[in-house]
Amino acid sequence: MHLVPADRADRRTIDGHRVCEAIAAIGDADRLRAWADRFSLLADANRLALLLALHRTGPLAVSDLAIATGMNDPAVSQALRLLRAAGVVAGEKEGRVVRYRVVDAEVRGLLEHCGD
Repeated sequence: MHLVPADRADRRTIDGHRVCEAIAAIGDADRLRAWADRFSLLADANRLALLLALHRTGPLAVSDLAIATGMNDPAVSQALRLLRAAGVVAGEKEGRVVRYRVVDAEVRGLLEHCGD
């Protein structure tokens, strides 16, 4: 049980080798937090709808996303602001229009399995 932290080493285990495997599977606390943060972004149905629309169709403007999702423009803008701050989406300005796209490769991978 070489992976068990010292503060838990005195606890009785049933399958010690599996405990070590589980600790290894959980991994680094910072990486775990990053994944939890990603999942919290996806846990909101409106944000998930925006991400699915962007992922499946490519870059879209706020007004087009609002029509596609049934949200209003300010709600779309607010959700995109949060997603942009998290590094999940990016906007590209073309004249007066900003089109958004999914830029986080790991989130794109998750979106491949959603909405089927």
